[in-house]
Amino acid sequence: MVRNAASATRPAARALPADVRAFLAQPRHAVISTVNPDGSPHQAVVWYLLDGNELILNSRVGRRWPENALRDPRISFIAEAGDDYASITGTLEEIPDRGLAQEHIAAMARIYYEPGRAAENIAVFRTHERISFRVVPQRAEMRAS
Repeated sequence: MVRNAASATRPAARALPADVRAFLAQPRHAVISTVNPDGSPHQAVVWYLLDGNELILNSRVGRRWPENALRDPRISFIAEAGDDYASITGTLEEIPDRGLAQEHIAAMARIYYEPGRAAENIAVFRTHERISFRVVPQRAEMRAS
């Protein structure tokens, strides 16, 4: 369920190009840009999960970037590795299942942390209300040196 009217008029999502998918298959930190209520940009470093053909983002409820995304779903996303990067512009769609959001953050913790630290953080994440979003790309490109 998307909680904004902008989704009704947005262009259809495009599949991620193979080179972008391959690049994002490696664990990398990314930066997401959302739009603040005053129109200014807001950037945050995020983890992501490549789940089949979907790119999933997750956050603790109440943080700035998910609040922005619920109000205005437009985003820019970039993940880098030195001079190489994948860039996506598009929108976010809320995934309303909060249980699934917990599964997403647990999967991300297992990717980004070693096993002991992942287990500790998953226990903490379970005490937080989490929210997940699906990235709906309108444009995705890869720059490789």
